[in-house]
Amino acid sequence: MKVAIIHDWLVTFAGAERVLAEIINIWPEADLFSVIDFLTPKDRLKINGKFATTTLIQKLPKAKKRYQSYLPLMPFAIEQLDVSNYDVIISSSHAIAKGVLTGPDQLHICYCHSPIRYAWDMQNQYLKEASLDKGIKNWIARKLLFNIRNWDHRTSNSVDYFVSNSDYIGRRIKKVYRRESDTIYPNVSVSDFSLTKEKEDFYLTASRMVPYKKMDLIVRAFAEMPDLKLIVIGEGPQFEKVKLAATSNVTILGYQEFDVLRDHMQRAKAFVFAAEEDFGIIPVEAQACGTPVIAFGKGGALETVIDGKTGIFFGEQNEQSIKEAVRRFESDFEFNPVAIRQHAERFSTERFRAEFKAFVDNKCADFFEFRKSK
Repeated sequence: MKVAIIHDWLVTFAGAERVLAEIINIWPEADLFSVIDFLTPKDRLKINGKFATTTLIQKLPKAKKRYQSYLPLMPFAIEQLDVSNYDVIISSSHAIAKGVLTGPDQLHICYCHSPIRYAWDMQNQYLKEASLDKGIKNWIARKLLFNIRNWDHRTSNSVDYFVSNSDYIGRRIKKVYRRESDTIYPNVSVSDFSLTKEKEDFYLTASRMVPYKKMDLIVRAFAEMPDLKLIVIGEGPQFEKVKLAATSNVTILGYQEFDVLRDHMQRAKAFVFAAEEDFGIIPVEAQACGTPVIAFGKGGALETVIDGKTGIFFGEQNEQSIKEAVRRFESDFEFNPVAIRQHAERFSTERFRAEFKAFVDNKCADFFEFRKSK
């Protein structure tokens, strides 16, 4: 059985790439395909040293740093990848990977991190954050996204089975593609984190500093609570904006190596998370340390945090809602680090490998038995 694995793009090593790495670990002989591949040597080791077969976009000007500006070209590019000699195609898709062309004698399983967020329900937010919400640029961008939506919906028909990374994304798949999906939560390296029962007197937030992560919102909320200490880890396009919002009780550490992040995560009294994520790996990592999470109560966090047991939710993405949740945590929340750690173990890497391999093996058995009978 020849297996091809398709990923959207290989530029950084984030949540989707962690899932990709485990899919490769399950099928190490599989061939890898992607729109572009600019992984660093260090990150490439995490995918067994594989290099992807790429598309024409790989050689376009500034593709490494400005690859997202080539989004209108990506549907065409992904369809040029030739996977016709493979029996099974596994796409790891949050944008365009699932659009690879497959035939009736090939089984295509899509692990869907999300339908293209900025083309569907997050379109208006994306246009605003990209300063494309006014004038002629707005109309051009809307037309391009309209075309991508049409392509995205059409190509969903070439997928035999969808696997969603959360029930939340399963509902999005149902709404956008009118398709059912099975939820298999992504892998979290729970074993990389140790339970720490004794916590120190500071809160922690950590993420890439991009608009939807709302890091500046968390910092502004703590700026209005000078009696509480916040430590911020991360870098990104909004770093200066976040830094400007910081007051004396907020420490901005910028990018830190994993060991530093883990150390702070283990010692923090709580981890604060304000993004609306499809799943959200980092809140689970915090819980693996026995650290409770104060999270925005929407999206994947509703499936990874147990309100009142492993953390608490706030209802709005604004400073007041965060402040109220933190004050409630300070006065009312009693947590058990051991129970929080046990909850996080539900999302382990070993569990992902077993569940996803069993899913693919079962679908392969059914598909190829049916094909043989014909």
